[in-house]
Amino acid sequence: MTEWITFLLNLDGSILLWIQENLRSEFFTPLWKFITTSGNAGLIWIAITCLLLAFKKTRKVGVTCAVSLILSLIFTNVLIKPLAARTRPYELIEGLNILIAKPHDFSFPSGHSSAAFATAWVLFRKFPAKVGIPAMVYAFLMAFSRLYLGVHYPTDVLGGIVLGILYATAAMCIAEHMIPARKQKANEILKE
Repeated sequence: MTEWITFLLNLDGSILLWIQENLRSEFFTPLWKFITTSGNAGLIWIAITCLLLAFKKTRKVGVTCAVSLILSLIFTNVLIKPLAARTRPYELIEGLNILIAKPHDFSFPSGHSSAAFATAWVLFRKFPAKVGIPAMVYAFLMAFSRLYLGVHYPTDVLGGIVLGILYATAAMCIAEHMIPARKQKANEILKE
């Protein structure tokens, strides 16, 4: 078991160094910084959720996204990160350069990836492909930006993606079972 963990940790570091040596460029770095910044504190995903909540036609999906984001905040940022207490890669990997300000929380799982997929997966499942696919592409770009900038290990990002999809799935189940039940109950009250 220890050998497997050592292998995984070495692979994590090797991937980050490979990205640094082979994919980083002065031309693309501003783009990756912009993508990451748009996800700081879940900003873009909260904005999308608020937009969905503003219109009656998309309100149910907006509520679903809000529940998913709340689950992401509570479980990823408040519970799992402090429990895992994983040190950021730039503090441990010799030669890895960080391209943005140092985050102040722990590394695992990636909060950016978790929030991105918590929202994008709902959009992907609930809206047509012309909305869902771009949301998923942006979520993947955001997850990759965390690797490109040197602030997360690949396993941090993968963990965030998996958790985000789980939160979205849970939120969709909650929305399917709670929202229609409330609406049906309201209709029964109106008939009396």
